[in-house]
Amino acid sequence: MPTTGEYRRRKPTSRTRGFIAATTGGAALVLPLVCAGFASAAPAQAATAKATAPAAVAKEISAQKAAPTIYSVIAGDTLSKIAKGHSVSGGWQKLYADNRETIGADPTLIHPGMKLTIGAKAVAGTSTGVSAVNTVAVSTTAAAPAKYTNDLDGWIKESLAVMAQRGIPGSYDGIHRNIMRESSGNPRAINNWDSNAAKGTPSKGLLQIIDPTFRAYHVPGTSMDSYDPVANITAACNYAADRYGSIDNVFSAY
Repeated sequence: MPTTGEYRRRKPTSRTRGFIAATTGGAALVLPLVCAGFASAAPAQAATAKATAPAAVAKEISAQKAAPTIYSVIAGDTLSKIAKGHSVSGGWQKLYADNRETIGADPTLIHPGMKLTIGAKAVAGTSTGVSAVNTVAVSTTAAAPAKYTNDLDGWIKESLAVMAQRGIPGSYDGIHRNIMRESSGNPRAINNWDSNAAKGTPSKGLLQIIDPTFRAYHVPGTSMDSYDPVANITAACNYAADRYGSIDNVFSAY
């Protein structure tokens, strides 16, 4: 028991020591505050990392999906058939626009072994980070609509483009050969003497097709006039495909 009146010095508690250190040195209190700051920052950084990780994964998956596929053309292929088989957004026109440099001016002239790019394409030789999607959009916009001459050559090529879109088989040579036999290239040709004419349905146009057959095999998007060169060729080729497999298999009256 202490002597009465004797001063007994109190031991500073940890709380008191902290206060004393702050009032005397000032620096001792700084270290705990700084450490506390770092400790509280760690969970925030972890949360940020967790938030950005799914976005990075999604970006990587998107990039993989955008990667182009190289397709090798096989016998019997058409742009329409390939586009449909690979679910190309934009159809055969998009596929043609992406591969115009490889195919050339005529979208129907593809041959076995030809390499076509399906999907997004990167700009060759660039390192600017342009996205594949933007590149495709530029490529599609830059492709000018096909123009056809108003003559037999142009009519056949335009018809072939429609046929490719509809999956109708046929070649330039097959169509040209049959036109020269049937009408000599005259789109206003008409047969007024055979059995069809006797029935009141004369054969008309470049490929000498009668009106009932023209209407039955008319291809949407072409004229309803059976004398129209492109409509006449396309409908006749559609009929020939149904009956003979292709206009290429026709070598006589059909």
